[in-house]
Amino acid sequence: MPAGYLSVLIMLFLATAVAALVLIVPALLGPRRPSPTKFEPYESGMKPFALPRRRFPVHYYMVAILFVVFDIEILFLYPWAVLLRELRWFGIVEMGVFMGILILGFVYAWRKGALEWIR
Repeated sequence: MPAGYLSVLIMLFLATAVAALVLIVPALLGPRRPSPTKFEPYESGMKPFALPRRRFPVHYYMVAILFVVFDIEILFLYPWAVLLRELRWFGIVEMGVFMGILILGFVYAWRKGALEWIR
């Protein structure tokens, strides 16, 4: 096994051990005082006023997906900005193509009404 992967393996082991400890230790050492009040569902500290199995409009999902798509853009913009001097014109042209495709997606979502809050 290459020595470079040893540090990744150790970090993976430590992260798993810490996660297991955080979940297991409170379950073993924490107080157990069950009561009917603790088993009641709540929403932000208030008693629920409707069944939890209601339908959500698709619009919420569309906004969430669009947020993820346009948020991922930042993941590509930051390294590009760091390496812009080394990439020169090639990097500018490639980012122009990327931004053009992204803007086309934004215009498509806008025209379809995915950014409208009130329907």
